[in-house]
Amino acid sequence: MATRKKTSSSSSMLPNWSLLPEELLQIVSKYVEDCFDVFHARSVCNSWRSTFPFPSSLLRPSYSLPTFDEVTLESKELCTLEKVPLFLFRPRAPTIAANSSLASEYFLGGIGRDDHHLDLPSPLQCSVKVQIQGYDPALMNMVECQILPLGHQYRLIGWEPKGYRGVAFLPLNKEGRRGEFVVILNYTNVLLVLTSAEMKWKRLENVPAGSVCSDLGTFRGRFYASFLARSTFIIDPYSLEVTLLMPSPPKPLNYLVASGDDELFLVEVTIPMFEEIDFSRFTCRVSRLDEECSKWVEVRDLGDRLLFIGHFGNVCCSGKELPDGCGLSGNSIVFTNEPTFPYKYGVHTGTGEDDLDCWRTTRENRVMIFNTDPVLALQVENLILDA
Repeated sequence: MATRKKTSSSSSMLPNWSLLPEELLQIVSKYVEDCFDVFHARSVCNSWRSTFPFPSSLLRPSYSLPTFDEVTLESKELCTLEKVPLFLFRPRAPTIAANSSLASEYFLGGIGRDDHHLDLPSPLQCSVKVQIQGYDPALMNMVECQILPLGHQYRLIGWEPKGYRGVAFLPLNKEGRRGEFVVILNYTNVLLVLTSAEMKWKRLENVPAGSVCSDLGTFRGRFYASFLARSTFIIDPYSLEVTLLMPSPPKPLNYLVASGDDELFLVEVTIPMFEEIDFSRFTCRVSRLDEECSKWVEVRDLGDRLLFIGHFGNVCCSGKELPDGCGLSGNSIVFTNEPTFPYKYGVHTGTGEDDLDCWRTTRENRVMIFNTDPVLALQVENLILDA
């Protein structure tokens, strides 16, 4: 009885934030910038919800596009192109492998206003519903997570043509063109382009015919397309003029990773000749774009940047925001296609003939992949501590 009385007394002392005077609430709303803090504020009561607008960073603009006949490219029914904001969530307490004190967990994915994985189960709480194969669906409380924004990704909804390899979108913001846009589709061995003015898919000219585009992206208002064992091309969204960047040595796999509007990186992967593909034996070269000279410049240091390559596109976050010992850090690369290890520059392998002037796996922290849909679920195990 005494314990129950103490609990009741403590509860009655909690402030009722819904009674905050409107003029003070208006002042508070001006200083809340984090989109998830806004979510928490909106869940207090109806007056707070009306005062705090839905975070613009979580809005998912969408565009209606025609599909096409795969033989003639003639337009058919409509599909939707949606802009999805991406985030990296790091729970402060283990959720997948609670029996492993040496593992850190991460969830990478997109959420938004109309996303079915978003839920508000109680006041001052914003959660994401996570469904991992082999585990019961669970609500992950945002308050208990470290959250890092990763930019956004464009996705086709209701249509995935055979041979589809990705899509890129750019708005046209010059005077007289506002509201218009351009979309490029990485499709089989060609690039297809659609403008909002014509709303019809056509083949993009002056790019390598019959060659596979390994990666397609945007940076500072222009399209970039990197081709297998060839080079990278810049595509102007207004004129659709194609410009060849100064060629780099051909590599089997090329990935484009933008660090916001600051830098564009090219990660070139060399696959050694073995009977079976082993991601841990891959080596990488990393270059940054020198826009003034229109060429790639090789780099050995990414600073605090952590690059994720694979599912949900290629994204970048600040490693300095991650605490020491969490398994991931800046100046490293993580491939999310298969279980592997983070890549770092100049790793000593113990074999004298191995080239140190490249990026390779550290074999210190193993990255396991539990799920890729609707979110990418990673677990990073520290093998040194585990030993």
